[in-house]
Amino acid sequence: MAAASALPASFAKLGLHGPADLILHLPLRYEDETRLTTIAEALPGRSVQVQGVVTHCEAQYKPRRALIARIRDDSGAELNLRFINFYGSQVKQFSEGNLIRALGEVRGGFFGVEMVHPRYRAVSPEVPLPDSLTPIYPTTAGVAQTLLRKHIGAALAQSDLTDTLPDNLRSRFDLPDFAGSVHTLHNPPPDIPSVQLEYRTHPAWRRIKFDELLAQQLSLRLARNARRAQDAPKLAEAVALVEQLQNALPFRLTAAQLRVWTEIRTDLAACHPMQRLLQGDVGSGKTVVAALAAAQAIGHGYQAVFMAPTEILAEQHYHKLRQWFAPLGIEVAWLAGSLSKKDKQAAVARLVSGEAQLAAGTHALFQEQVEFANLGLAIIDEQHRFGVAQRLALRQKGRQPHQLMMSATPIPRTLSMSYYADLDVSVIDELPPGRSPVVTKLLAESRREQVIELVRERCGAGEQVYWVCPLIEESEKLQLQTALDTYAVLAAALPQLNIGLVHGRMSGRDKAKVMADFKCGALHLLVATTVIEVGVDVPRASLMVIEHAERMGLAQLHQLRGRVGRGSTQSACILLYQQPLSETARARLKVIFENTDGFVIAREDLRLRGPGEFLGARQSGAPMLRFADIEADADILEQARVAAEWLLVHDEQAAQHHVARWLGGRQDYIKT
Repeated sequence: MAAASALPASFAKLGLHGPADLILHLPLRYEDETRLTTIAEALPGRSVQVQGVVTHCEAQYKPRRALIARIRDDSGAELNLRFINFYGSQVKQFSEGNLIRALGEVRGGFFGVEMVHPRYRAVSPEVPLPDSLTPIYPTTAGVAQTLLRKHIGAALAQSDLTDTLPDNLRSRFDLPDFAGSVHTLHNPPPDIPSVQLEYRTHPAWRRIKFDELLAQQLSLRLARNARRAQDAPKLAEAVALVEQLQNALPFRLTAAQLRVWTEIRTDLAACHPMQRLLQGDVGSGKTVVAALAAAQAIGHGYQAVFMAPTEILAEQHYHKLRQWFAPLGIEVAWLAGSLSKKDKQAAVARLVSGEAQLAAGTHALFQEQVEFANLGLAIIDEQHRFGVAQRLALRQKGRQPHQLMMSATPIPRTLSMSYYADLDVSVIDELPPGRSPVVTKLLAESRREQVIELVRERCGAGEQVYWVCPLIEESEKLQLQTALDTYAVLAAALPQLNIGLVHGRMSGRDKAKVMADFKCGALHLLVATTVIEVGVDVPRASLMVIEHAERMGLAQLHQLRGRVGRGSTQSACILLYQQPLSETARARLKVIFENTDGFVIAREDLRLRGPGEFLGARQSGAPMLRFADIEADADILEQARVAAEWLLVHDEQAAQHHVARWLGGRQDYIKT
């Protein structure tokens, strides 16, 4: 695009650094200055534009400071313009006889109809009305609308707006041209139905959304292609270790697990790095499939690493992996931030020497001082909690190791098609046999005593219970029951029970001790914060109580509920809520009460909360959407996906130009 004069420094706060940014800085709304309403027809409650001659102006100081100017038009009616905050220079603008054009909402006043702080200017009789709606842009302190309009107008006039899409694609998807679309959205003619602009359904808006989604599709696919051009360990042949692991398992894999394992095994046999997302509902058996992948890598002489975002989850994986691999002669190392310096150094030494063929741990695994003898596979659990940079740091520990990412939060199809378009996706859509369905109950806080009595009954029958609270210390702002207080209350109410407490501020060693006691049955009841959200597997736990469920997201509630129902006993999840409920909280609780399918819950979560909950730290790398909504614009997303595939095959130069227009300096994502 053509060079333009330097932008004011304040524009950087809006992300505006050059003409390309200005062209895509689209209006939030519009004001209609293309027509005049007579003062006689200006009804209270309507926003209109009027024009009249000043008949009187005075600055009042009692009962409060105000500037009041009265104007009259040809209808003979008068209107007061009231300014609470004003400058002395404004008084001259409202000298008697001046012609004033004002835009604002009309309302009734003590001295007749008036506008308070209208947008106005002094005009001469020959000044014409504009022929397009007036854009109102997103702005920040110190950046006036007039200044934005000036620079955006210059960018539109001076820049190259040549279409990046071939004519056949535009025709195929019935898209208007790019130049016409941006001109229309910056300066729409007054005859465009306002609803099309407000709800962004006009063809010009459709083109902008299509282009944005196409740029996202292309950037992620280019990133995927770049990775596929790199070499990775080729783990093709079947290895005895995989068969030994399968034979040693105390259960048989489901059909869904076997199907997904075949997909992963095919990826590992390729000579380019695997980049696969394995998703499945809570308890669907993702960990054992990942263990088979690790066995495939180890059997070929490579190391595998299993990383999780929290120590509780990582340690669960460590113990599970040791249980499976130690009898097969495989050394498993444990690495987490809470280890002593001596233990950490010993674990790192075993990884560097190759003595440990498998490692489990937290973020500590990708720290600079950690090295591997021959890393071939990195498995990342709850991948949305790790950023792109963190995954890259782990990949750099080996010669382009394969990556398998896992998520127990099912990802809706539209999200998978957009933000995860750079990944291959496998889905385990079947639960192992023997899992009992979990009954969900909604109870108001006032019924707490009944819940405590139910806990007493369940524990007395030899079962175990989770009681989850969202905070660990008092917050006057949120007024939530805390885990510490709840622990004290339950200990007093249930003296016959052994009760444990676990929360995020405990040391790793103390948390591990409490969790081990609960798992072996030494504790009847575990009071916890949401640190137990994922990874905890206690078959005898048959009741989950969640405090202030109205404050939690759907994905988190579903994850917590998945901690029970892992044995043969009928399990239940009680959602305690505090009244009154907001509409959003009521909608969330209705969804979780009526559904057990994680994919249905995920779709509703996406609709209610947007993509941020699913993306987590990933959004630091993936280009985010400004205009399109992946759910509301799912049809446009599907078209953009098809167009991206066609462009990368038939016109990669056009694809690169399109990405450059939309992403500019953010193209670094393609290199990841």
